[in-house]
Amino acid sequence: MNNLRIRLTTLTLSAMAALTSAHASWFEVTGSATIVASDAAARSHALEDALYKAIQFSGADIGGLSQLQPYLEQNQKEYQFTNHEVRYVVVEQERKRGGTIELTVRADIYPSASGCHVDQYKKSILVGNIDLASPQQAVMGQIYRVGDDFSTVLNRQLDQQSRSFVSVGTTDYALEPQNPERLKMIAQDAGAQYLVRGEINDLTATIESKVLQDDVINRQFAMELQIFDGKTGNEVFSETYREVATWPFAKTSQVDTQSARFWTSTYGEMLLRVSRNVMLDMESELSCKITLPEIVAIWNDTISMDLGRIHGVREGDKLQLWHTASFIDQYGLARNKVTESEITLTVSRVYEQGADLTVDQPELAASIQIGDVMHKL
Repeated sequence: MNNLRIRLTTLTLSAMAALTSAHASWFEVTGSATIVASDAAARSHALEDALYKAIQFSGADIGGLSQLQPYLEQNQKEYQFTNHEVRYVVVEQERKRGGTIELTVRADIYPSASGCHVDQYKKSILVGNIDLASPQQAVMGQIYRVGDDFSTVLNRQLDQQSRSFVSVGTTDYALEPQNPERLKMIAQDAGAQYLVRGEINDLTATIESKVLQDDVINRQFAMELQIFDGKTGNEVFSETYREVATWPFAKTSQVDTQSARFWTSTYGEMLLRVSRNVMLDMESELSCKITLPEIVAIWNDTISMDLGRIHGVREGDKLQLWHTASFIDQYGLARNKVTESEITLTVSRVYEQGADLTVDQPELAASIQIGDVMHKL
């Protein structure tokens, strides 16, 4: 693992004092990446690694890193951005050590107090097994479980480092895009707002023969990822990820994809980078989508919802109620209807994965039904 070195200095920008009393935080961080395709690609990955650490440490929106990635491919000493929490980046030092590139950068970051990851409750997410489209491509190394183990890594990445999501675990149930009703049932059983499905469709390798040295094996990794809304079963995000990395193991060896030896190898490090990019894309695309806690129980004057402490719920939070209903349209299709109400509720007690609420307008409490949803005010 890379050593994280962060030096923080808070500066007052006197040049901007006439316009605003903003305070800039400078972070000095070292990022690294293994050289595979080219020095330029490794430099871009090292710069991205450093900025990710700085953004995460600062409390800024990590999903915003996706917007910067295309610009980080340019070989510059200084980068300046507008309309972004990361304002200015300076490459202080660049080193090439063996097969890796290390960059020490200084980043000027203005964390926003009103980002979606601050205003919204965390969204619950369920990660499905990631299948192999062509199992024969996994023969080299006998890595038939790489999809399942990658889904475990992605689940851990979301659970431990995501700002907008909280994992409810993984599932062995097949997530079939053509069967939205099944997706809704799986999501309801797991208590998940979103479902993640993936398929690895390229694990092929190319071998560069050497006369006086060992052969160099470069192996592909391509994956199609889909995310579904657990309330509707509809696809809300899809992306294809493709990377290549050196395969450092013998062609005839059997590789354990659960071992530290695999995940600390050049190929394993590449998979970890893909996992992080998936998380960053999800933060970028879904963090601003509204989180809708649902009424799951009603007794006397107490209402219970399905989000709790792990989702960011706090005692005293105010929520607006929306009534939900279903109907059959003129074509015989089931439709859902959501109607805003005048009812607001206050969180009175918080549990790990749930919370109790009191109705601010007791005279309207009789109209509240299980299945109604809310949004945070």
